[in-house]
Amino acid sequence: MNDLVKFKFYETALEANRDKQILAENEINSFIANEQLIQSDWLLSQAVGGIQLQVFENDFENAEKILADYKENEKFALEVEHTIEDPKFDFVCPKCGSNHIYKDDSSTSFFGISLLSSDKYVCYYCENVFTH
Repeated sequence: MNDLVKFKFYETALEANRDKQILAENEINSFIANEQLIQSDWLLSQAVGGIQLQVFENDFENAEKILADYKENEKFALEVEHTIEDPKFDFVCPKCGSNHIYKDDSSTSFFGISLLSSDKYVCYYCENVFTH
């Protein structure tokens, strides 16, 4: 019997839907559980285990490989050109010099709602975490 199993958990529906789309493009059926419940009342998220992406049991390993490959390809695309000529800001990663960086609010947010301002940044290119 080929049952649905819990594959991955998410804080936001956007992340879950992105991975669902990646799997669909690779002909793997997946389903999102609790999305509408949590969007209507995000306080229930911990009670129901967050937004869940579910796949069929026999697709589990293949789905893991597809998402891992996607993340690796996404990182490779950044390696091709990791700096911007004449950026509008003079702010780069202290480890690799890339200006492909983003502000990390994950430690100061609760399910996508920012609670505090953070000065922590992450480099897309080398994944270095630093403060500015």
